[in-house]
Formats: sequence, structure tokens, C-alpha cells
Amino acid sequence: MIARLQIGERELAIDLDKPLDISIPMRSGADNPNAWYVGHPEFKPVKLDDWEGAVRAGAAVNFTSMHIIPHAHGTHTESLGHITAEQHSVNQSFHRYFYLAQVVSVSPESKNGDALIGSHQLQDHLKEVEAVVIRTLPNDNDKLSKQYSHSNWPYLTKEAAGMLCRKGVQHLLIDTPSVDREEDEGKLAAHRAFWDMDGMPREHATITEFIFVEDQIQDGQYVLELQLPNIESDAVPSRPVLYRIISAE
Repeated sequence: MIARLQIGERELAIDLDKPLDISIPMRSGADNPNAWYVGHPEFKPVKLDDWEGAVRAGAAVNFTSMHIIPHAHGTHTESLGHITAEQHSVNQSFHRYFYLAQVVSVSPESKNGDALIGSHQLQDHLKEVEAVVIRTLPNDNDKLSKQYSHSNWPYLTKEAAGMLCRKGVQHLLIDTPSVDREEDEGKLAAHRAFWDMDGMPREHATITEFIFVEDQIQDGQYVLELQLPNIESDAVPSRPVLYRIISAE
């Protein structure tokens, strides 16, 4: 199924039958990535008195409750409401769901025991794009289930996040639990710089974390579809999907 999209001044053709899913499946239990020192997602049958919502327990249907923490348990998209006293729902950040995106592979640079992603590693890849998808190297499959707490993962410098803001990037996606340092004394410098919190806060900009971009997806421009449930919260589980561009005019 070929779709033609008008994004800015460009008309792009994509094949909707060939999506490239860059989200991580969420499961009940330990077989998930995890961060922020919390337990694992838990999906379990609802129990009401002596009734259990599971076919294996004799019920007519499976009737399951889910306990998840979007920021800790896998691919999620967040709004600036993540760091504001006022409520800003990520669900209200979108006017559309398809964007011109750039996939960039980055080898974080070591400095004082940290792994940094600097502006000079991103600045040559931002022409005309609305979204940036950052794949950190090495790109091992253990990202699908890694336990990140106390790992000091790679993160963006404040300057890099500020540059993305100035370049007009609306949607930032990365394969780590956060764009910021795991332990940063609550500064959240990259979050604040990307959302321009000290200037004109960008209510329609989002950050998506805990993605996984397979090696078969080459660096370059794609169309990004950013799917998320209709839930009013600062962050929700999400499903970003890329489409290769067949033609562009």
C-alpha cells in the first residue's frame, strides 16, 4: 500500500506494508528493559471474591490488570509535563502523527567516566527534519531487556539538546532510558534545553526514550509515525514506526 504524504514542501512516498517498528515490546515480568530502581511490569488476572479473570482458572474470558511505569518499563513518549508543576498531557502534544525523521548512529564519547552525545555528532544530520532518532553504538540486542539502574547510560549534553531545539526538531527519540544522566541531582539539563524551559517552553515537542533501532535500519531520512494511546498523562507507552522513503519530490 503506497501512501503519498505532503510534509512541508516535499511530497514523499512510503510503503505502509513495510513498517520498521522501533519500539520494544512490553511483557509481564523481568524480560523487559528497566530503569529507575523499580520493579518489573506486572500483568495479572483480576480477582473478585472467588472469581479469577483467567480462562485457565475456569473463567469465560481473560480479564487482566496491568501495572506499568511508562518512564521505567520500555518505549514511552513524554511531554514537557514530565518536568512541570502544571499538567501537560503528551496526548495534547500532537496535531498529526507522521514526520520527516533522521536516523543517526552515534558512538558516545567518554569523559570523566560518562558517555556523552555532543552537538557536533548530530549537527550535520538535521536538514529539514522534524524528528531525530538516535541509535547509540554499540547496538547490542541486550537493549531489549537490559536492567539499566545504576549503569550510568549514555546521555545528551545540554548543548546538544539545545541545538536540536534551535534547529526546530519537534520529536527526539533515543535508545536509552533518558536523554539525561542517570544521576544528575535533578538538573534534567537536556530535557530542559530541548523543551526550551528557560525561554518559550515547547508544548508540542516530545521526547521518546527506550527505543531500539535494529542494525538493518540504515542511517538516513525516513517517515516516522509516532503512535501512542489516547491517555492523558505526562508520559505513555508508545510505538514509533519508521517507513523508508520510496520517492521524494
